Amino acid sequence: MTPTRMMLRALPLCVFALPALAAPRCGAHDRIVAQLADRYGESRQAIALDGANQVIEVFASTDTGSWTLLVTRADGQSCMLAAGQAFERLDEGPAVFDPEA
Repeated sequence: MTPTRMMLRALPLCVFALPALAAPRCGAHDRIVAQLADRYGESRQAIALDGANQVIEVFASTDTGSWTLLVTRADGQSCMLAAGQAFERLDEGPAVFDPEA
């Protein structure tokens, strides 16, 4: 399994991190991305679409370990859903399917 797939499969677990941001902070995508880069040194590490066709992005800094989960709705509004520390990039090989397991 690729690091991106692993990260995206873990996104539902981020619900537990929601108390870190009492209310989602929303705004223009470009402005939020620029602030994440300027203030925290974060860059996009993964991107996906959810069931509602919203863009889900994980931004993180490999230097500081900070990370932010950003969702962009169809109307173009972006909101930070969660943020935290201890981000770690995993460079694992692809998963091997074993039908006997």
